[in-house]
Amino acid sequence: MLELITNVNNAVNNVVWGWPALILLAFVGILMTCLTRFFQVSHFAHWVKMTVGAIFKDKNVVGHTKDKSISQFQSLCTALAATVGTGNIVGVAGAIIVGGPGAVFWMWLIAFFGMMTNYSENVLGIYYRRKNKTGEWSGGAMYYLRDGLGSKKGCKYIGKILAVLFAVFCFIASFGIGNMTQVNSISGNMASVFGVPTWLTGIVILIIGGLVIVGGLKRIASVTEKIVPFMVVIYIVGSLIILVANISQIGTVFAAIFRGAFAAKSAGGAVVGYGIKLAIEQGMKRGVFSNEAGLGSSVMVHSNSNVSEPVRQGMWGIFEVFADTIIVCTLTAFSILSSGLVDLETGVTLTEYNGLALTKSNLVSTVFSMHFGKIGAAFLAIAIMLFAFSTVLGWSHYGTKACEFLFGEKLTIIYRVIFVIAIFGGAVMGDNLAWELADTFNGMMMLPNLIGVLVLSPLVCKITKNYVDRVLRHKKVKPMLSAFEEIQKEQEQKL
Repeated sequence: MLELITNVNNAVNNVVWGWPALILLAFVGILMTCLTRFFQVSHFAHWVKMTVGAIFKDKNVVGHTKDKSISQFQSLCTALAATVGTGNIVGVAGAIIVGGPGAVFWMWLIAFFGMMTNYSENVLGIYYRRKNKTGEWSGGAMYYLRDGLGSKKGCKYIGKILAVLFAVFCFIASFGIGNMTQVNSISGNMASVFGVPTWLTGIVILIIGGLVIVGGLKRIASVTEKIVPFMVVIYIVGSLIILVANISQIGTVFAAIFRGAFAAKSAGGAVVGYGIKLAIEQGMKRGVFSNEAGLGSSVMVHSNSNVSEPVRQGMWGIFEVFADTIIVCTLTAFSILSSGLVDLETGVTLTEYNGLALTKSNLVSTVFSMHFGKIGAAFLAIAIMLFAFSTVLGWSHYGTKACEFLFGEKLTIIYRVIFVIAIFGGAVMGDNLAWELADTFNGMMMLPNLIGVLVLSPLVCKITKNYVDRVLRHKKVKPMLSAFEEIQKEQEQKL
């Protein structure tokens, strides 16, 4: 039975993470980039000013809300909590080991176009969000699939079916990629570096996680806005120290990345064509695993923001991908490639270092140990712990919103309790099918979401043009804030 499940899962996984799906993902990103006239470049100064720049100037961006919404900064931190995780460390290492240095270029490229995919998801999330009976915003791919795609002629039932499928896939994925696999990474690291028993790690995370998760989004956001900036900054500082120490290798690293992306053999020494294929595949996959642009996941927390303008939250989506992949993943890649553990001429990663077999799980840890000694390994273990734990917090909200859409608000507390209990199971489980199943269901979220973004792309362009005309060109036009008239009127009063 187990073998049958494994075979079926492998077959499905090859589809949802295969070339057709990756091409669709890239196509949607390229399309949205072109339709919005390269918004992430043409309005670079504006979106930086309205996101990270506004953190230090606009109280509405960081100030805590009195209602059940959360601040724009809290929504970003909660979204980054779910995206900045083990994929930024282990995922990047795996991409380089399999696809060589060239995988980094394709990771950059998919992130560049992914910025506009994430932007589009968030614009649609805000535009189609609505308030539940408790006064909390509810938004996400399931809502713009049901109410947006479903409003198109002949698409009523298709929209509803895709919305339910997305919610089901998200609900299941929240226990896998958003919970048990993350906690398993924490317990494994704590056991190998500090000798802490996995069961003890499981109990501690269960208690701490339970106190936060059961408290709902406001408590989750309150914690993530403190954890995420801290964990990202300390990891960036550690990576920058390594970068400065190996500054003489920067030119060689860049050359290896571009050479590997277009002409060199793969890390395994395969012929040129197959080597490029591996580089593209690994770079795109790991990029998406890391920033989740196209999966429709982070929309569910961005939709809880106190923002009125859909485009304002869309710009936070651009920054989210930029911070996750262009900054954090790039620093990981440069740390690895400048360490001497990768032959930059052939792209091959050493199989061992000082008697230690090198794998994607310990490659970055080895790099930090080379520069900081035992403190480096401990530092990275703590970083992975924070990254993974914050991912659990973020995904608990995604699963809660999926549960609310499928079963109603009353059952969300039951979901949270079960989610917390699953934390202990993740800590003590071994390497098994759960990892592969989690990967599959995470990818299955992508397909219905991309269909929704693709069909609603003209609306995203219309909302974007409306914002640019009003805010940047100072034209007097009616704002496009919501698909629902009562919410439109309510948000207009806040402008």
